[in-house]
Amino acid sequence: MQTLSPTRPSLRPLFALPVIVSALGYFVDIYDMVIFTIVRVPSLQALHLSKDEISTAGTFIFNCQQAGLLLGGFLWGVLGDKRGRMSVLFGSIITYSLANIGCGFVQDVNTYALLRFIAGVGLSGEIGAAMVLVSEILPKEIRSYGTSIIAGIGYLGAGAAYLTAEYFSWRMAFWVGGGMGVLLLLLRVSVFESGLFSRLEADHKTVRRGNFFYFFSSWPQLIKYFRCVAVGVPTWFVVSILAAYANELGEALTVDGGLNPARCVMFIYMGFAIGDFLCGPLSQWLRSRLKAIIGMLVFSTLLSAAYLSGSIHTANGIYIICLLAGISTGYIAMFLTMVAELYGTNLRATATTSVPSVVRGTAIIMTLSYQALKPSVGVLAAASILGILVYGLTFWSLSRMEETFGKDLDFVE
Repeated sequence: MQTLSPTRPSLRPLFALPVIVSALGYFVDIYDMVIFTIVRVPSLQALHLSKDEISTAGTFIFNCQQAGLLLGGFLWGVLGDKRGRMSVLFGSIITYSLANIGCGFVQDVNTYALLRFIAGVGLSGEIGAAMVLVSEILPKEIRSYGTSIIAGIGYLGAGAAYLTAEYFSWRMAFWVGGGMGVLLLLLRVSVFESGLFSRLEADHKTVRRGNFFYFFSSWPQLIKYFRCVAVGVPTWFVVSILAAYANELGEALTVDGGLNPARCVMFIYMGFAIGDFLCGPLSQWLRSRLKAIIGMLVFSTLLSAAYLSGSIHTANGIYIICLLAGISTGYIAMFLTMVAELYGTNLRATATTSVPSVVRGTAIIMTLSYQALKPSVGVLAAASILGILVYGLTFWSLSRMEETFGKDLDFVE
């Protein structure tokens, strides 16, 4: 008897409006998230700050944005499970769009910091809600393709931010980001709510939704949440340490001509885009989320070690390392898909939105630790110590996580 080969799943759902709009939303989200880093110096110079004041004020404003991202992750995550995924997408985009438009009018540091904090609160809701929505509406056989498309297109927003700031004023760069958000809001009107969430509202009225304290209700739940956070930390190690302090690291490495941190950021985010496009198909081929992420992380570890080893003395060589490190650390879509698959429908948005926000919050810890270690051990050793801790913790977390490939998401906690 002739055996029939299994039917290949249709890829048509990948072109559905929710996937397209979510990808464009993350594009705007990344643009608005990195725009301050890119225009930090010229914008603070325009406010008549000295070189030393630019350094201290820039750190203060950046940390205000990161604090907003951390707070907003909890706020939007709980709201997404209580009121629906679409409520988060609408609310977050209104918040960060108006805040970014306001940044184009600032005249003092305190107003600037307040607006970046508000923008951070808004920006924290986009990616988690989008990943949950797409994970729940796509068939499980092609789920990783959809989330990879969202992240891959989204990270191109960093390149758009760099080019906008390069050819226009810093105020115009903020207005462009806010304007894109307002236009995106019009597209969001046509996107429908997740069917799984709608059925949860109808069939499980007594189930508690958006209970953030559930993650801390027992030791196993706390460790599970902690491991999810740890898996995402290397992405911010390469951004907040290897890229943000590239000028200091380049000087210690005796790189000819020095390094431009903004250019390192651009190359890393371009790598993120490529990596996320590749990670979904890699996961499908391996039929595993964990194997795909671990494989990419091995290369990320080796590239970070090559960056800090002192064996590369040209700026172009380091920029290539940054691009490759971005590609090998570009597993963000798979990481968030895995988080969404680990938690039930009544907590999925809370987990998938708060986890990346806590990951972003670790950038504050890493930068403060780097500054604390630097005077006693030097910049290269400080960055290397952080890298060993970050990658070691991530591999440990992955070794103890559940495989979620092909998991049915119609369940509650």
